This record gives sequence, structure tokens and C-alpha cells, in this order.
Amino acid sequence: MSRRLISTGSPLEKSVGYSRAVIDGEFAFVAGTTGYDYTTMTMPSDVTSQSRNCFKTIEAALQEGGFEMADIVRATYYVTDANYIDAHFAVCGEVLGDIRPAATLLVVSALARPEMKVEIEVTAKRCGT
Repeated sequence: MSRRLISTGSPLEKSVGYSRAVIDGEFAFVAGTTGYDYTTMTMPSDVTSQSRNCFKTIEAALQEGGFEMADIVRATYYVTDANYIDAHFAVCGEVLGDIRPAATLLVVSALARPEMKVEIEVTAKRCGT
């Protein structure tokens, strides 16, 4: 199987040189995903909504590549304030509570834009292979 690039249509993908996801054989590598609502191109102000939007975008990229959320084996979370951890983890539990990938959370001083409070990247492997 050849390498396949998945795009959200963001103009940054071309200008910065990245893909929302790269499908390579049985693996999907989803880039760091922030909380934008790509339907409205807006960023909610709260970390809970941003976390949900991250997972929505991740799920769409995985589905486009022929994967499911249940295929996620690794997740890395970045939050810009330790006070966001509980709210973010509540969303993680809703979305990944039964999947339970290996995961790491980092508290960082900032993301690319000040309104970004959370960023999530995942790796998925097709189940059963």
C-alpha cells in the first residue's frame, strides 16, 4: 500500500508543508490537531469544546483514511495551562475511555496561536493486523 495524504483543506497544509494525516500501510499518523471548528472556521474559547473539536477533526481524518477511533494506539495531548487538565481528560474519557491508547500529556507554555488551549496528535493501527 502506498503512502496517502489526508487534508482538511486548510491553506496552511500547503504553505507550511504538512498533512492532517498520513496513511502508511496499516498505520495512520494524525498531525497535531487544535480545536478549530472547520465548519465555521472558529475557535471556541473553552478547553472542553476545543478538545471535542480536536477529536471530531481526528475522527474525520481517520475515517477518510479507512480507520476508526478504536484503531488509535497512541495519543499525545498538549495543554497550555495545568488548570485545563481535568476538563480535557473528561473529554478524553468520553471519547477514548473504552479504547485506552497509550497516552502522554504535556503542559506547554503556548501553542501556535494564543486562542489555542489544547492540541492532540494520534497514531492508529488497523485492528486485527
